[in-house]
Amino acid sequence: MAAATSTGNPSGSRRNTRHMGTKGEDSALRFLKHRGYRIIQRNYRCRFGEVDIIAADGDIIVFIEVKSRTSDAFGRPEEAVVTRKQQRISQTARHYLAVHDLVDRDARFDVVAIHFSPGGETVELIQDAFEPVQ
Repeated sequence: MAAATSTGNPSGSRRNTRHMGTKGEDSALRFLKHRGYRIIQRNYRCRFGEVDIIAADGDIIVFIEVKSRTSDAFGRPEEAVVTRKQQRISQTARHYLAVHDLVDRDARFDVVAIHFSPGGETVELIQDAFEPVQ
């Protein structure tokens, strides 16, 4: 019998990674609703990329990236929102605002970092996590 080898994906398979992402987004949605955010859309996609959650925090349109981890072996979840990811989110946000005729509205970029552990989960909201990137 052949030994199994790792593909470099710390959570196992792509299916497990997608499941973890969905679980993280579900947790983030509950957390954000509890904090008073009004959810506008989930998984907004366009030719520039994807935004996990678009919400309103009062009059502000918030573009939210959700990152989940089961350990810090590959860094803290929020550290995965690197400059290239910020550029894609920024482009996607500009597209969303233009298509929905909201370019005059205030907007910001938040990150929800989720740590899953056997004892439960820890959710951290980082408001104004980054400025729009060209």
